[in-house]
Amino acid sequence: MDTLLYEREGATAVLTLNRPRQRNALDDTLRAALTKALVAARDDETVKAVVLTGAGGHFCAGGDVTAMARQAPDAGPFLSRERMQALQRWFDMLVDLEKPVIAAVDGAAFGAGLSLALAADFVLAAPNAIFSAVFSRVGLVPDAGAMYLLPRAIGLSKAKELVFTGREVLAQEALELGLAQAVSPSDVRADALALAARFHNAPTKAIGMAKAIMNRSFEAERQAVYAQEAMAQALCRQSAFHAEAVLRFMERQAPVWRWEGGGLQDLVAVTGRLQKPGGATASS
Repeated sequence: MDTLLYEREGATAVLTLNRPRQRNALDDTLRAALTKALVAARDDETVKAVVLTGAGGHFCAGGDVTAMARQAPDAGPFLSRERMQALQRWFDMLVDLEKPVIAAVDGAAFGAGLSLALAADFVLAAPNAIFSAVFSRVGLVPDAGAMYLLPRAIGLSKAKELVFTGREVLAQEALELGLAQAVSPSDVRADALALAARFHNAPTKAIGMAKAIMNRSFEAERQAVYAQEAMAQALCRQSAFHAEAVLRFMERQAPVWRWEGGGLQDLVAVTGRLQKPGGATASS
């Protein structure tokens, strides 16, 4: 069985962690597969959005502790450091992917699984979703970018609380903290696909550049952000998307693309399905 399923749903690439017996824990094989899948999604111009999810009722239980225990005892700290650096490289590829990334979290998002969710632009949580910075339980510090992303998502003091305690956060609290943007009461994968479909006709390059700049805005000096903003805008003004959008505006035609509705939680209908543009649901 492939440890990672790469599927297409229209212009959406769906990456499914597929080690259900291990609750989709990350081992070397799955990490290598994720690297290849991210490169494929990045380089395919027909991919407009990415959905990241897990098989078997769980998102990702983190690093594979069993695999860690099998590592040679004489491997030493330098090999461990190299393994972590390799992890960070493909994780950065996910964080920096210049396309909307949606995590559909069902069941456990523990340890590095929490990091995977944080790397997405949007997190949709099933009612049974459980988030935990579980690292302290096994005497480790957060990795896979968690110490960078978690404080930015929920604030420093709350991040410290979750890291120090390793406690579990259920779906509703995750929504309140800002770990998740919406709770899907029925089919979180279908809702994630419906959300991703809303970006199929969006200006992918413009969104991608905006994402890249905002990802670095906390570290960059204000004038440096201004410079990146000016460069990105100059490129976007020359795009075919912008030219058509302006033409349609001048001729009072329907826009090329327009977001319909409010925030993500507002878009979750009573049935638990996010509405696609035009009123169709994810199941239609």
